[in-house]
Amino acid sequence: MDQNTVTRIIPARRRADLTALLSPAALPLAGGSWIYSEQNIGIDTLVDLLPLGWAALEISPEGLTIGATCTLSELSAMANPAQAEGGPWAAHPLFFECCTALYGSFKVWNVATVGGNLATALPAGPMTSLLAGLDARVLVWEADGTDTRMPVAEFITGNKTNALGLGAVLRSITVPRSSLLAETAFRKIALSALGRSGAVLVGRLDAGGAFVLTVTAGTVRPVQLRYAALPSAETLFAEIAAIDCWFTDAHGSADWRRAVSGVLGEEIRQELSARRSGETQGDAR
Repeated sequence: MDQNTVTRIIPARRRADLTALLSPAALPLAGGSWIYSEQNIGIDTLVDLLPLGWAALEISPEGLTIGATCTLSELSAMANPAQAEGGPWAAHPLFFECCTALYGSFKVWNVATVGGNLATALPAGPMTSLLAGLDARVLVWEADGTDTRMPVAEFITGNKTNALGLGAVLRSITVPRSSLLAETAFRKIALSALGRSGAVLVGRLDAGGAFVLTVTAGTVRPVQLRYAALPSAETLFAEIAAIDCWFTDAHGSADWRRAVSGVLGEEIRQELSARRSGETQGDAR
């Protein structure tokens, strides 16, 4: 959609150029897949982040750092680094699984950015599912020149709301190595084959046996259930049902989302339990 109120586009080449975002009539521009999807009344300035030249993907002993302007296409195509510290990442398949949960074509994948998907804070944002599920942390460039780091699960505060203040920019996201080495399981459900996600659940089983279930898309913000070990089916089902931020829209009712999430959560619990049992039997042999 044409943004016929925009009168200037500022290419940001250094951090100081981002001060233009202190105007409430300015928006940061990366891929633009959201900005150009609907009319933005009262916006007269776009600040283009791409000239900053942020690296898309950087591997380090601490894990993986994803530049906010990394596209979903780049993330989904990333090879599993066999030589990474700790060996190949068991969680690597989750990258592609979450990218395919995006409500958009391959053409959108080529421009939509990881940071933009997070910052838009739609409940069905697949990068929220991926990065909250892996306990990733965001780096925010504040308008006063300071930096803020926080978990992705806290960065998303509600339906289309996040922790960014006026003039702040999401710079990068770091996924810890421990999460990348963990076993993961993914479940998504929608009312139609090509529809927006009604519920997305990510389960993670860490090396030490701790289990984390992250519930998104059916809730207004990411909800994480944490256990020292795999819980019983009854415990997990009850705690999913007790989540208090389910919502209703055209893509599903709150009651339906609660019910199907209980089923999907149990599928994840059983899948990861079976994998852990297989590993234990393999070690015994």
